[in-house]
Amino acid sequence: MLSEAKKRTLDLQARMKDRGIQKALFTDESSIAYLAGFWGYLGIEFGRPTMLVVDADDAPIVITPLMESEMVAEMTWVEDIRVWEDMGARTWGAALQGALGDRADTLWIERSSIPAIVRNFLDDSYPSATINDIAPVLGEMRMIKSDFEIDVMKQAGEIAGAMMAAAHHSLREGAHEYESALAVIEAGSRKAASFLTDKGWDRFVSPMIHNLQILQSGKDTSMVHRRASVRQYRRTDPVYFCFCNMAQFKQYKLGFDRMFHIGAVTDDAARVQQAAIDAQQAAIAAIRPGIRAEEVAAAANDVYAARGYQTGYRTGRSIGVAYLEAPELKTGDKTILQPGMTFAVDGGISIDGVTAGRIGDSIVVTKTGFDYITNYKRELLVTEQ
Repeated sequence: MLSEAKKRTLDLQARMKDRGIQKALFTDESSIAYLAGFWGYLGIEFGRPTMLVVDADDAPIVITPLMESEMVAEMTWVEDIRVWEDMGARTWGAALQGALGDRADTLWIERSSIPAIVRNFLDDSYPSATINDIAPVLGEMRMIKSDFEIDVMKQAGEIAGAMMAAAHHSLREGAHEYESALAVIEAGSRKAASFLTDKGWDRFVSPMIHNLQILQSGKDTSMVHRRASVRQYRRTDPVYFCFCNMAQFKQYKLGFDRMFHIGAVTDDAARVQQAAIDAQQAAIAAIRPGIRAEEVAAAANDVYAARGYQTGYRTGRSIGVAYLEAPELKTGDKTILQPGMTFAVDGGISIDGVTAGRIGDSIVVTKTGFDYITNYKRELLVTEQ
């Protein structure tokens, strides 16, 4: 992982030189993980910034709280680690100014994701500086995944498959939503642990599956992002599992969704779910190098229209070390697909207060088409109980 991260940083520095960019400040956790190879389990929401400054000509600099510096030093390949303290003169602002210099005519930042406290500091400290966005430069790199990245994502896919199997086996009339969530967490954590050791960089990677389970059942299934509750399943209930904030490994995040029905399925629910499946499969069948992102979405939208449904959902999104990357599979995105791009591709229909249809998989674009990263049955799923 660390040699890969170092190679990416060298690539970024070359791109910065080509564009006349001298220094860039990265504050997004996914960007820091991508370039420096480390991440923490606290974040800027605690008011404790960790930052990465990349110079086109010099070694990069990590700025991190003193209390986390030991772990950071073990996780990253970056040698210049500057720490800050909560009290006294060694503030994070002083460390950042030391890395950027006292004067700067131009600042390159991740404009849309930089934390407010860091942006405010820059505005106060460099009032005459022009603010430019480095995110498109890094985003261009992140669009195409290396073989190493795809291998990690395939491991994440195996973890996600174990999670979905546990979700399926947890379903029975009278069981509770939260019991399914617990089963998912245990199965995913055990599978993730099977890919790790307690040596070297690996020892800092937690196998624990975390974040609140997105799960809806019964009439609430149309509420796309409701979390697992104490509700009990009833016969013919649709049950929707989304792992988009849970199916991840070594910071690589997938999209993965399935819909189940308890014991039996009504004709109306079956019709909605089959439309979602068919739309997703039409989109995936369209994926190949040279096609525009919006054409993939159009293939799904044609199915919805033919079945009499309207949808405001995008058909998919690029996946990687962030929850949302570019491009997106939606109307208006004219990005040309290339081998090595990775996407979550969804089928989705909501009928408010009644039911929904849901399915989602992660794929990688290949030289001739695509390969699945996630795998589970792509059909109408009805439990035996």
